[in-house]
Amino acid sequence: MNIDAYRFLAPKLWPDAVEILIVAIAIYRFLLFLVGTRAIQIVVGLVILSIAYFVAVFAKFTMISFLLGVVFTFAPFAAIVVFQPEIRNALARLGQSRLMRAFSRGDRQSVAEEIAEAMDRLSRAGTGAIIAVEGDIGLEEFITTGVPMQAKVSADLVTTIFTPYSPLHDGAILIRGDQIIGAGCVLPLTQFKVTDKSLGTRHRAALGLSEETDATVLVVSEETSTISIASHGVLHRPVSPQQVRDLLSGVINHLEGGERIVEATH
Repeated sequence: MNIDAYRFLAPKLWPDAVEILIVAIAIYRFLLFLVGTRAIQIVVGLVILSIAYFVAVFAKFTMISFLLGVVFTFAPFAAIVVFQPEIRNALARLGQSRLMRAFSRGDRQSVAEEIAEAMDRLSRAGTGAIIAVEGDIGLEEFITTGVPMQAKVSADLVTTIFTPYSPLHDGAILIRGDQIIGAGCVLPLTQFKVTDKSLGTRHRAALGLSEETDATVLVVSEETSTISIASHGVLHRPVSPQQVRDLLSGVINHLEGGERIVEATH
C-alpha cells in the first residue's frame, strides 16, 4: 500500500475499527451478565432456533420458516418479559463496574472491614462458614438454591447466620457490593479430584465456584478454625483476617502461596 492510498483509507478505516471494538466489548460484557443465570440457557435456545430458521429457509421448508418467522417477529417483546429479572440485575450491576467502583472505594473498604471482622470472629469460635463475594460473573443461579436476601453486609449479621443450628448455617452467603443477596445457598463442588483428603465439603464448594466464576470465596474450617480463600481454582491457606481485609478492599490484588490441590483429571 503506497502512502497516498494509506492517507486516503486511514481516516475511513479507524472509525470502523473503533466501532467493531466497542461492539465486541459490549457483547462480551453482555455475556458476562448472562453467565451464571437461567438467561444463558434461553440464549442458547434462541441460537438453536435461529440456526433452524436459516436451515429451513435454505432447504425451502416453507411452513417451518413461516412459523419460525412469526416467532422471531414477536421475540423482542417476549424477551423483555422473559429477561426482566436479568435486565434489572444488569442495570443494577452497571453501577458496580470497575469504572464506577473507583468512586465508591469507601463502601468497598467498609464491606472488607465487616467481612474480615466476621471471619475473625468465626475463626476464633471454630465455627464453619463459607462466603462468596461476587466478581464480574453473576451468581444469580445460586441464589435460588438458598434464601434470597437484601441486607447490608455486617459482621454481626454474618456471624449470626453461621451460628450452629441456625436454619441457614450450612449453606453459603452470597455478597454483591455491600449487600448480602443470598444465604444458605448450595455451591457446586469442584469437578476435579482433590489431592488433599483433609478438605471438607466447604473447601470443595469454594474451589468449585472459583473454577466456574471469578468470585472470591472465603472459608472458615470447622475442624482447624483456619481461614482459606479460593480464587480461580487456587486455594490460599491459612489466611489472616488482615489479608482478607486487604484483598477485598483492593489494597492487594492477589495472595501469595496458593495451592492448586486438584488433579487435572475428573
